[in-house]
Amino acid sequence: MSAPNIVFIFSDQQRWDTVGCYGQELDITPNLDHMAEEGVRFEYAFTCQPVCGPARACLQTGKYATEVGCHTNHRMLPLKEKTIAHYLSENGYEVGYIGKWHLASYGPRGGKNDFRTRPVPPERRGGYKDFWLASDVLEFTSHSYDGHMFDGNMNKREFPPGRYRVDVLTDWVLEYLRTRSDKKPFFLFVSYIEPHHQNDHGHYEGPHGSKERFKEFKVPGDLVGTDGDWREEFPDYLGCVNSLDQNLGRIRDELNQLGIADNTLVIYTSDHGSHFRTRNSEYKRSCHDGCIRIPMIAYGPGFTGGKVISNLVSLIDLPPTILKAGGVEPPSYMRGKALQELLEGEVKDWPQEVFLQISESQCGRAIRTKKWKYSVRAPEKGGSDPSSEIYVEDFLYDLEADPHERNNLVESEDHIEVRQRLSEILKYRMVQAGEKEPVIIPKK
Repeated sequence: MSAPNIVFIFSDQQRWDTVGCYGQELDITPNLDHMAEEGVRFEYAFTCQPVCGPARACLQTGKYATEVGCHTNHRMLPLKEKTIAHYLSENGYEVGYIGKWHLASYGPRGGKNDFRTRPVPPERRGGYKDFWLASDVLEFTSHSYDGHMFDGNMNKREFPPGRYRVDVLTDWVLEYLRTRSDKKPFFLFVSYIEPHHQNDHGHYEGPHGSKERFKEFKVPGDLVGTDGDWREEFPDYLGCVNSLDQNLGRIRDELNQLGIADNTLVIYTSDHGSHFRTRNSEYKRSCHDGCIRIPMIAYGPGFTGGKVISNLVSLIDLPPTILKAGGVEPPSYMRGKALQELLEGEVKDWPQEVFLQISESQCGRAIRTKKWKYSVRAPEKGGSDPSSEIYVEDFLYDLEADPHERNNLVESEDHIEVRQRLSEILKYRMVQAGEKEPVIIPKK
């Protein structure tokens, strides 16, 4: 069989438990659920950085955000960085990008290097040279029912009037699939902004009618009894997810119509989740599962059979996974491990934890195992600082006894040995990520 096509579908700020096969009780994701039944679902999937731009830097390069200097939003992916698009292009792939980029801008707002509302020049597109239809920060060039993006020639392309944003992006995905040359295999990265809130409106915006359609939702356990804004916002959030699912169905139907579905790997995941202002003053930038746990489902060559993988996996594992699927040996500097290893039988050396860098709200680090969540923050650093020599313990949760993370054990004298052990693991993972080994000060 020829090299597989790869379609990577990336949502923004989507919790894992919005999807039926992850426990959502409303029937809003039939297409994702069907894809999981046919393909592979990763039960415990997590971001490696719960902020939009940094997560994207990790995904494009296979490195942690601090390694490429993109540890906060509004930082340009360095031109010297080699991305998954570069590698696949060198291996004979046509590479294309549609949607939100968020890796082109830096410096003063409105300055010459601010592309939030301007077309991204070719050299800042991370190697996606064959097809481009995107905005650097899509929430600044569009709303749920109006807006524009920019094509490869830097021309503005307006949304059709009255068309929901997810539908518009998918219209353009289908247009690409129908008109591209079939001389090469293709890698298409589709980056939706939903279900991310609309920044300038301060709300989640599902398709019209979402508030009524999805008002009878079951409250996720971590939100029960909390403040935040989930009571007002969750129905629209679910409406966004339902639209994403419908449009995943449109893409998969088109692949079938074109006769290429059997030789196309489709991967669906998100950059991070949302805790709905229950852990800090906004939606992300914390170590809690509502913020860091994401859906991850794949179907296509090598990813079939309705398997459910229970190992902990990270967004950082996807770059080597994509390269391996495209016949490229992942470079040794990539920090993740190809997920294909988990499908080829028992893996003895798979990590027992995922590692997180947290920025903007703090300079923080965390690990999450099946049982424990352990997080530290730098007391003398701010959210824009990449790292610190000194951290202080911040959170410890026993996830088996406390899955909704209500009881912080970081000062518990009964858990001193646990904290010491997790501290050593965290320091080891920080060194693995290219950081200097820090001092971690016990909370008590």
